Amino acid sequence: MAEQENSKDLISVLWSGADILRSKMDANEYKDYLLGIVFYKYLSDSFLIRVYDLIYDEKPETLKVALDAYREALEDESAEELKDEINSACHYVIDPDLTYTCFADAARNNSFNREQLQKAFNNIEQSDPLFADLFTDIDLYSNRLGAGDQKQSDTISHLIKEIDKADLLNSDAEILGNAYEYLIGQFASETGKKRENSTHRKRYQKF
Repeated sequence: MAEQENSKDLISVLWSGADILRSKMDANEYKDYLLGIVFYKYLSDSFLIRVYDLIYDEKPETLKVALDAYREALEDESAEELKDEINSACHYVIDPDLTYTCFADAARNNSFNREQLQKAFNNIEQSDPLFADLFTDIDLYSNRLGAGDQKQSDTISHLIKEIDKADLLNSDAEILGNAYEYLIGQFASETGKKRENSTHRKRYQKF
């Protein structure tokens, strides 16, 4: 379900994303940003497709179509029933304005708000013990992202746009684990060491 003409495979996207952060921090740090944002996109995209399937019993042509259908469904009198059903299936519910699709559109329109992304992270972490501390290693307000609020926000916005080029849901089922292994294998050499981080690996293997 690649929605953009310049859709890329995840490995290419990870490499391009690393280029955005490489001059700002070492590999062990930017690995966390890349994995966290990729995983949020995966959760969000999966959520929208599940919602659309519950409404129409089929897959949407695009994530934008799914988001529009979700917004419309929330205006229906059966909205709470839909939320309960999706929460039962996914263990989380994402508001339309907090979906990755919405963040990517905002980033392309220069209206991205990282406070909203932080809110989205918090909501996922608090939705179920399964997701506790999932995004704890991502500091959206770190000085390493740039000098001042605007540059920091611009860095995250740029990363959001780049990662949005990946079609996660039509990729290999082990995509998150593969992404982790790729980042460890390709970027660890930049720090002069290859460290196995089992905690991170276990986080993404659960889903």
